[in-house]
Amino acid sequence: MTTSASPPNTGGRLDATKMRRISLASVIGTAVEWYDLFLFGTASALVFGKVFFPEFDGAVGTILSFLTFASAYLARMVGAVFFGHFGDRLGRKSMLLISLTAMGVATFAIGLVPGYDAIGVAAPLTLLGLRVIQGLALGGEWGGAVLMTVEHAPHDRRGFFGSMVQVGVPIGTLLANGAFLLVATNMTADALLSWGWRIPFLASAVLVGLGIYIRVHIEETPSFQTVREEGAKAKIPFFALMRRYWRQVLLGGVATLSTGSTFTLMVASGVSYGTNDLGHSKSLMLWAVMLSCGIAFVAIPYFGRLSDRVGRKPVIYAGIAAEAVLAFPFFWLLDTRSAPLVFVAYALMMVAFSANYGPIATFLAELFGTQVRYSGLSVAYMLSGLLGSAATPAVTAWLLSLTGSSSSIAWYVLGAAVVSLLALLLLAETRFGDIDESGVTTRPAARPIGAGA
Repeated sequence: MTTSASPPNTGGRLDATKMRRISLASVIGTAVEWYDLFLFGTASALVFGKVFFPEFDGAVGTILSFLTFASAYLARMVGAVFFGHFGDRLGRKSMLLISLTAMGVATFAIGLVPGYDAIGVAAPLTLLGLRVIQGLALGGEWGGAVLMTVEHAPHDRRGFFGSMVQVGVPIGTLLANGAFLLVATNMTADALLSWGWRIPFLASAVLVGLGIYIRVHIEETPSFQTVREEGAKAKIPFFALMRRYWRQVLLGGVATLSTGSTFTLMVASGVSYGTNDLGHSKSLMLWAVMLSCGIAFVAIPYFGRLSDRVGRKPVIYAGIAAEAVLAFPFFWLLDTRSAPLVFVAYALMMVAFSANYGPIATFLAELFGTQVRYSGLSVAYMLSGLLGSAATPAVTAWLLSLTGSSSSIAWYVLGAAVVSLLALLLLAETRFGDIDESGVTTRPAARPIGAGA
């Protein structure tokens, strides 16, 4: 398939009012999912080491807590294959409702798990099991939410509407950290460790109910409806995906790696480093995360819209390069132990992350044909999480304990950015492709990576 600069047929697309409703439904539902997921990350950095791994010293307990945090990323890959299969076979909407419900049940149950002091080793094992369920759910959630907006969107605004789903990440993180900040500042440290940390997990039931209510009223995408009406659905989408698009899955996942490593650095590793190694208060670090997420709330859709004008890859290139440039200054600013400079470090890195993250959802969606797009988008993105987000907290904690220097973490961030840039170089611009056909995935002249049939 070759690249075409002419706009595709947009027949069947929704009007502006309905498009806004679809976008809002995806943003709210995704924000709820990420709230549940990052709530675990915040708790891992601040309390889980003491509540579920008290037999180990502080550093080892934190590493074990983060390894439990990482377990969900393996489950996310399984969830991506499972929900991707049924999303490509049965539709986007039903999978979104199922994944959101599963996430909500697991998160609420985490708030009820007794600590190690009460039930011993069964406590961390139960926590691990529920974390795995969270991962399975998110493996199906994100891809479906992206497709509900991108496959409905006008061709010249796909980048913007795809980035609106990405806004769910800072919103969810903002809510998760805000919930922890609220309970942490209104009770003693002993009360927080005893029972206070459970409140944000139990409160998630309200948000999940809201998300389910909104998603019940959204419509199936025109791209999937066309495939269903024509009887063109893949029999086993994952096999069809890997037969035709395995290079896009691999390269797309690696190209997206730095988004996960950078964001997890800020919301998990950075919080742990700031509190445990630099002596900053938990409140200060949570405020730094929250204010930077406020920046991302504006910056992500800005860069998504910019990708509609100049292309996906130039914006993503700029974001990855900025993450690499800021890797060392981020820690230099943190190491000053100056509260204002902590906020500056987080603000700068969040802008870089936003440029990288804003267009990436639409870019990945445009790599795959409609018949396997749910599977392809989900598997590629969850692969990036497995390679980047999953390992980052445990690896950075290990590097810090080994070297005693934050520069080792900066090298890790820089390395992730370089690897992502190299993978992105091998994928061609997708901005002008017809998403109702098979996606524009490579340089047409050479046809090196998934050039179509």
